[in-house]
Parts: sequence; structure tokens; C-alpha cells
Amino acid sequence: MSKNPNKSLLFIKLAFEEAKINLGSTQLNPSVGCIIEKNGSVISSGRTSIKGRPHAEFNALKEKKDFKKANLYVSLEPCSHFGKTPPCTNKIIKSKIGKVFFSIHDKDIRTKNSAKKILKQKKIKVFSGLYNSYAKKFYKSYLLQHTNKLPFVDAKLAISKDYLTIHKKNKWITNDQSRRVVHLLRSRYDSIVTTVKTINFDNPLLNCRIEGLEKKSPAIVVIDRFLKIKKNLKIFNIKRRKIYIVTHSDNKNKLNYLKKKGVKIIKIKKIQSQQIFLKRTFMNLKKVGLNRIMIESGLTFLNTALRNNLIENLYLFKTNQNLKSKGYNNAPKNYLKKINLRKFSKINVYLRDDQLFKINLKNV
Repeated sequence: MSKNPNKSLLFIKLAFEEAKINLGSTQLNPSVGCIIEKNGSVISSGRTSIKGRPHAEFNALKEKKDFKKANLYVSLEPCSHFGKTPPCTNKIIKSKIGKVFFSIHDKDIRTKNSAKKILKQKKIKVFSGLYNSYAKKFYKSYLLQHTNKLPFVDAKLAISKDYLTIHKKNKWITNDQSRRVVHLLRSRYDSIVTTVKTINFDNPLLNCRIEGLEKKSPAIVVIDRFLKIKKNLKIFNIKRRKIYIVTHSDNKNKLNYLKKKGVKIIKIKKIQSQQIFLKRTFMNLKKVGLNRIMIESGLTFLNTALRNNLIENLYLFKTNQNLKSKGYNNAPKNYLKKINLRKFSKINVYLRDDQLFKINLKNV
């Protein structure tokens, strides 16, 4: 590998920092980061563009610089196939890169394990496996894309100290700092799934209201089996925002109204089983290109998704106040008290009196 493994690890970590920037905004393509280093200094960097093209390596190598014998660090194996754009391996070869470092192999059968062979044939040294365990977690949603019929699904929930989720008078139970972190989380997903009950009751925007991330607001998916969604909701007034409604209703008037608003309808055959309906819903979301999903809903829907093992990670925002008679929740009695916070990893982020926990539900 490199004469200095710590140096290699540093630059591959920087590549992942680039990859994080457009995570959730690259459609079905992985969000990749690329760093080019020469004589110990970063001379160029790039990331996968929004909507998935151009790729990170192309963006890093498009600068008019001397890349001869430079080291290229990339978070995922470079592509080696012709698609809508030429292979990144071609660009690497033409740029006369000296060494290529990447974390894990791509699961795409058009590329898998071929980049190393192609680059070595051109006398370019290739090293893989750097930051391997982190890479597998980072790309889990993308890797599942090639092995699973269902998309990658996370969820978030806010609770009070006494395990209540709804304040009778206030819209939120968490503070403004927690809500900013929620907006940041949203920017890392391509869609938010919610229910018609939540959307009608709260009338939320479900967007990213952090300066610089406004354009990274994810698509909105509303589960509305009987088309009970209200007209003139805030989400219908946002320009260039993708909205999907999942339903089995044939209400022509409502369907026509929604289509005029630019809403895309996903029809699911009427099914009595909630489990089958939910799984078919997520399968259809994956078919339309939504593969990295965050659930923001009430406890009833969240509980159904949890019981059917559909959620990968749960982000739990917990306040430091007891709501007592000021709050309530719509989950089965004592359901939330069964959550063992000791199994959660506490995320070190400043939220004043609130706390943020994360649990990988597939490993519990």
C-alpha cells in the first residue's frame, strides 16, 4: 500500500466527507467522494453530482491540472462500464494517475471487481479495503439496492421524558435545535414517507430549512389508501417538489385534482393485510427510484413498520421534560416504555436539553 498507511486513511476519510455532501440526492447511483493528492497535498476533489451524474472521479479530474503520478482516493470502486457516461476508469487512465485507493467493491454487476484489473493493465497501482467497515455501513442502502427488493428505510421519532409523543397545545415537543438536526437528516434521504393522518393533522412542509440545503429537500410520499388527503395543504404550494400518493382508491375527482397539482399516483391493489400492503408500497417506491427513505409519521404507522421489520435505523429525539397531562400518544399502552435506551447509541450533538439516540433495529 502506501509507505504511510495513516496518510492513505486520512485521504480516504476525506473522500467520504465529500460523499456525505450529496448523500440521498444521487437517485439510484451511489454517492461517491473522490480526493486527488500529490506530494502530500490535495490538488482536486469531487463528488457524485445531484441526480447521480457526472460521477465523483470525473468531477475531480475535470480540473486542468497535472495529475501525472498523483494518488486518487475514492470511497467506492470506480465504474468501468459504458452507461450514460464513459467509464471512470478511462478518465483515470487518460489523466495518468499513478495510484488508486478505494474502500469496497461496487455490487453493480457491470463493474464489480473489474476496475482493479483494467487499471493494473495500464500500470496503475490499485489498493482496496481502506476504511472497509465504515464503507459497508455508509453504502448499506446502495448495497441493499442490488440484493433486496425493498428500499433502505430509516425512521425518526420524538418523545418526552415520560414517553409521550404529542403535545396537546404545541406542534412540537422537541426544541428548535433538535428540529434543525431533523432538517439535516432529511437532506440525506431521497424521500420522506408519512401518512394522510399526519399530513392532514400537522400540515407540515417536510423540507430542509437550513441555509444551503433548501434544494436537497426529499420527495414526499403520503400513504393514503382511501384518498382522504385535504386540498390546499402546504406541500402542494412548493414548486419543483416531487409528491407521491400511495392509494387503492378510484375517486376520479380527487385523482384528477391531485394530478393537476403535479402529484404522482402509485396505485396498489386493494389488500386487507396491512403487512402485504406496506411491503408492496415500499417495493413500488423502489421501482420509481426511491431507495433511501425516512419515515416521519405517527406511532400507529411506525409501529406497523417496526413489527414488519421494515426499518433499518430508528433516530429517537428525547426531551428532558415530562408532559404529563399536557401530552398523549396514539400507540398501544406502554409501547414506548418497552424501548430500551441502553441499546441505543447516543449521538454526540449539541441539542441543549434534548438528546438524540440511534439504534440499528436489524441488529437487535
